[in-house]
Amino acid sequence: MNHAPDARVRKGRGATFSPRNRFAPTASERENDGWWQEEVPERLATEVRDERTRSALSWNTSPDLPFDRSINPYRGCEHGCIYCYARPSHAYWDLSPGLDFETKLIARTGLVERLEEALCKPGYVCRPINLSGNTDCYQPLEAERRTTRAVLELLLEYRHPVTLVTKSALVLRDRELLAEMAEHRLVRVLVSLTSLDRHLKRSLEPRTASPRARLRVIRELDAAGVPVGTLVAPVIPGLTDHELEGLLEAAREAGAATAGWMLLRLPREVAPLFEAWLEAHYPERAGKVMSLIRQCRGGADYDSRFGHRMRGEGVFADLLEQRFRQACRRLGFNDPTTSEAMQLDTTAFRPPRVQGDLFE
Repeated sequence: MNHAPDARVRKGRGATFSPRNRFAPTASERENDGWWQEEVPERLATEVRDERTRSALSWNTSPDLPFDRSINPYRGCEHGCIYCYARPSHAYWDLSPGLDFETKLIARTGLVERLEEALCKPGYVCRPINLSGNTDCYQPLEAERRTTRAVLELLLEYRHPVTLVTKSALVLRDRELLAEMAEHRLVRVLVSLTSLDRHLKRSLEPRTASPRARLRVIRELDAAGVPVGTLVAPVIPGLTDHELEGLLEAAREAGAATAGWMLLRLPREVAPLFEAWLEAHYPERAGKVMSLIRQCRGGADYDSRFGHRMRGEGVFADLLEQRFRQACRRLGFNDPTTSEAMQLDTTAFRPPRVQGDLFE
């Protein structure tokens, strides 16, 4: 399947091409008509632009998610995970969900100030904030911008609980801060694991931390007293599903106390991007992988229904769920006592003082 004339593997990038923005009124295609055309460079540099934040919190009512609010310091993600369900959101900023998603990033400025304003609203009710709900808050750009750290510092100051999911070793930079939050039961960290195969990881998630580094993150956060779990996600039928038990065992040995899993999701442009990646890197498996995915999605590439999008349905999806549950029981994951101990405290929240309040 030829998805684009200039589709090709680029070192350090996940997508092999850039599908058109679905909101664009026109589309253009490269054609070799004999006239000189500027070649697309083999390596694409990362570009960053600033966006002034209007509202810090994103809200959702999804029954599939354990949180109703999240903060996303960055739009797009240089990690370049080919399967990322957030890729389609890049179209809202007139950019492609393909290579643009991982090379043309948007850093949100003024995020901490807008968050403080949200927390001091009279009707605000404290519940855990998820950081991030869309792209990784510890992607490489965070080393320079430090927005995630500033958000965590503010939440600690006001005793507001937060959960975060990452596949980056940069989170260890904030180990002491997270440990202090943990003393007040204000933080829980999930480290995402996809595969222990370094070769697969390099093309599937090109700019993420290595499997060994992620296990080190679990180990060091656990040693620092930070509640840490693992999220085996996504499980890719025919490609990574055979690693499910091994990933859980490695995470448990490293110190993870809880575990979850999610089936591969291929919404909108992610489906053709993922299929093109398969054809480029694993052509001999592409047909089988896509067939198994469709078996879990009622014959389609994706099923967005609540209750189905995270787990899928059918014999193969049910088998994955059974394997996950059996492995968790054997390894002692998600023990009720442990899960209760990892519950976050919302009662200590101290909202920021409203400007002009002179009686406190």
